[in-house]
Amino acid sequence: MFVFVTIIIVFVTYTISMKLVYYRYSQLWPRLRNKISTPLYTVGSASFCPTQERSSALLRNSEDDKPRVPASETRALLVTAHPDDECMFFAPTVLKLVESQAAVYLLCLSTGNYNNQGLQRKGELLDSCAVLGIPSDHVTIIDDKELPDDPAVQWSTALISSLILKHIRNYSISLVLTFDGSGVSGHANHIAIYMTLRHLASAGRLPEGCQIFSLHSISLLRKYVSVLELPVSWLLPSDFCCIIGWEEYKRAKKAMLCHRSQLLWFRRLYILFSRYMLVNTFQAITVETKNVKIY
Repeated sequence: MFVFVTIIIVFVTYTISMKLVYYRYSQLWPRLRNKISTPLYTVGSASFCPTQERSSALLRNSEDDKPRVPASETRALLVTAHPDDECMFFAPTVLKLVESQAAVYLLCLSTGNYNNQGLQRKGELLDSCAVLGIPSDHVTIIDDKELPDDPAVQWSTALISSLILKHIRNYSISLVLTFDGSGVSGHANHIAIYMTLRHLASAGRLPEGCQIFSLHSISLLRKYVSVLELPVSWLLPSDFCCIIGWEEYKRAKKAMLCHRSQLLWFRRLYILFSRYMLVNTFQAITVETKNVKIY
């Protein structure tokens, strides 16, 4: 009897704590939204260009180097390694930004061709982005032999730098989101993106006003307790946080289901139990500012 009562008390306490977190987060979200809406440079006052370009890259609208959105609009660039990263790890953030009417762009650095499914996976990615609210003309998929979907291959830092800087310039990006140094899943391709962005930030090669946030990697236990992990994420320090509710979770799940070629049994379990389907917490990467123009 004592054990039963204890379980009931713990359950009720945890349920109340989660409701309090959602309530408090709804109050704080406008402040978090403003935190990432800092003024951005204009192209005329900060001139720089990528270190190199590759003709083999599949770049949408790459022929036009002018900014495509008004200077007053918040512009976020999500940099991922493979199709399905955008919804498997970043769905809460994308959904909250789209809800806030931010312009969200996706740069996916490979086609996910590890099992020779690259063409199919590109189509699945576009379907997933449509569900999440990212327009197809905001999606760039890179198909380059130096950036294969292969954890055993060391990705080219110079090439990744070139592609990221090109996007920041072309779309007047004010916020860049990607993985942290552990890559969430430990995948070498994820980590390569973080290392490149950290280098660009520390070298002062990013424009003034451009912020970078890396997605926190967490322990295996926390990762797979779904919504039960929410109070823990809320209590631990982070620089930016995105939490979604049941309706938004259903959209995140629908986006995951678009990646039909990847729906193995463990991916279905991931959809049910992963904390990343409900909450994202980020750490800011310090950006050094230098008055240097790169030509």
